[in-house]
Order: sequence, then C-alpha cells, then structure tokens
Amino acid sequence: MAMPMDYDGMRTDDASLRTDNVDEYRRTCIDFIEDISHNYEEWIEYYKLPEDEDKKRRAEVHAIITKTNKWIAKVAQSIKAVDVVLNDGIQKMAESTAGKPIEIGVFINQTSSYTETKSRIIDIVVKASGRKGRKTKLGYHFKNDRFRVESSCKAYFDETNLPEQEFEMMDIHLKLYAEKAKQRDVISFTVTVCEMENDVEIDRRGLTTIIHLV
Repeated sequence: MAMPMDYDGMRTDDASLRTDNVDEYRRTCIDFIEDISHNYEEWIEYYKLPEDEDKKRRAEVHAIITKTNKWIAKVAQSIKAVDVVLNDGIQKMAESTAGKPIEIGVFINQTSSYTETKSRIIDIVVKASGRKGRKTKLGYHFKNDRFRVESSCKAYFDETNLPEQEFEMMDIHLKLYAEKAKQRDVISFTVTVCEMENDVEIDRRGLTTIIHLV
C-alpha cells in the first residue's frame, strides 16, 4: 500500500459554504491542516523507511504545515483563496509523504514551491531528471487532466504544443494564463513528471506550486 501519486487531497464537501466569515474560516482551516498532518505521519510510519528518509519526509510535512498556515493567515483574503491554500498544503503533504525519488524542479522567477508574481502570462520552468540514466516526460495529473489547477481567479495552462517526447534532462517552459488575476489572488497547480525506461513508465511524481499575485 502506498500513497497514490495522483492523490487529490482537495476536499469535496461544502464546508467552505458554511460560513461567510473569512477570519473564522481561516482558524478552522489552520486547525484542519494541523489535524490532517497526523494522517500523513501515520503513512510515513507505515512505510517503515530508513531513518534518514523517515526524518526527511516528516520534516517536509512539518515545514508545509508552517508555511501553509502562514499563507492562510496572511495571504488568503477570501473563502475561495483560503480553500486554494488549504488544498495546496494537503497536496504538498501527500507528495512529501509519498517521497520524491525523481529530481523535479518547478520555478517561477527562479523561485519554487511558494512563489509570487504579477498578473500576466506566467512563465513556468520545469526541470527533471530520472534515476539510473532513465528519461523523463511530462505526464498527466489524473486521467485526461494534464495539470491540477485551483485558483481564486481565472487561470489555465496553454496546452497547445506541449512536449510529448522523453528527455535526458528535461528543461521546458509552460505558460499559465492569469492576466485577469487581481492582487492577493492565489493559484495552486501541480505538474506531473513520468520516469521512463524503454518507452515504459517506471514511476511518476507530481510537484505542487502556489502563486501569490502581487
């Protein structure tokens, strides 16, 4: 049993509709992040990992709790934005719990994971390399969905002419359209990379990034 790489940690209930008080909802979600993190620690415990890897994954989860709750408290300005930040944190915890065997980097303005930029067509750099000489290619987050995108504004990827080939060393640019975003909007997205050997997918991992529009 393993944490699925395509795990979508987003809540599917209507909890965000039960209050229109942003401050109250922030407090609820900060508590929720703390509570759900224990589930991920239980998964890490279940894996019976070597000590160094166990500590690494737990440290990543704890860092995500701190950063996510800071963004909920200080960045998100609406119920929707709080949801985006909350689900971004859950997604990141799932990725850290499952491990990161493939070298993947996703950068905006040379910054990764928690980023900021202005409202525009956003240039995203994706770099990746496989293990033991394996190649990598851009994958799908879930079934026919190339990317996971959740935002407090209109935001979408340009999916025309995406690279389909395998790379010895992936170094590609993606375009995220967010020209109508306003200051303090947030966008969370996940890029999925597959590790390939002899045209067969060996492994895949997603890497989630959040953007604060400034």
